Amino acid sequence: MQIDYKQAAEIIRSCDDVHILTHQSPDGDTLGSGYALYFALKQLGKRAAVICPDGETKRYAFISEGYTEENFEPKTVIAVDVADPSLLGSVREIYENRVNLCIDHHVSNVMYAEKTLLNGRAAAACEVMYMLFKELGIKTDSNIARCLYTGIATDTGCFKYGNTTADAHRIAAELIGYDIDFARINREMFDIKSRQRIRLEQHILNNMEVFFSERCGVLCITDEFRSELGVADEELDGIAGLPLQIQGMEVAVTLKEKSTGGFKISMRSAGRVNVSAICTKLGGGGHVNAAGCFINESLEEAKKKILDLTGKALGELN
Repeated sequence: MQIDYKQAAEIIRSCDDVHILTHQSPDGDTLGSGYALYFALKQLGKRAAVICPDGETKRYAFISEGYTEENFEPKTVIAVDVADPSLLGSVREIYENRVNLCIDHHVSNVMYAEKTLLNGRAAAACEVMYMLFKELGIKTDSNIARCLYTGIATDTGCFKYGNTTADAHRIAAELIGYDIDFARINREMFDIKSRQRIRLEQHILNNMEVFFSERCGVLCITDEFRSELGVADEELDGIAGLPLQIQGMEVAVTLKEKSTGGFKISMRSAGRVNVSAICTKLGGGGHVNAAGCFINESLEEAKKKILDLTGKALGELN
């Protein structure tokens, strides 16, 4: 059932002992939303804990500054930036049928929660969270501002992606006023790369497969590949869009092998192909220019499925 901000605020006010769920392979938006909600709930005098299926990476450690871990059995479960229960990864079995409220901005949300606050026009889930906090009367402090700014900045590619809106700029401008080190956040998120990451990017681009008259670039990240290069999972963050740096590329596809089997698919579009429509056909979804899904097949079968649909979409551009 889809609800509005007022109804969501009523749920937040009446809930207690909250587990906040983020999605697997966490990004700045799901973590920013999760920890911002944690800090807001603490203002309201409630117990809360952020549950990250894959754990957190050092890259995003600054988001959780001020967070205190608590162990308790939840009375309420809230998912943030999670459009489909399949994105809950290792905790799916525990929480899939227990989500009381989902707060999201993905139009592909499958409405798996009891109640869903969905704003498909928002640039990030953190933007939805910002509006919800206004409805709740939450006082923005540096912790909340840091979390929300990070989510909006990362989901808009530092305000250069097509999903960036005037509202995203206005909200970010307000958040900067709460004494957050936004320059540090942007440098950490967009400029700094380890030597290992630079070598990784070089290797990936040198070994990228191209299809459909060089309009589609495919990256395959297998367990063997990670082992050979000694690559930590956190170094893989943000690689999905690398092929789009090449002139003429319309679609980028990354297939990342999961330790439990199958492949997590991440797709990016230069703007003319709706990759969310492709991923939705495979049980996933996302945004027009950034989407994902999971295919529990061999590498060759997974690649064939995604390329068949991508080829059809590219053919419709002619």
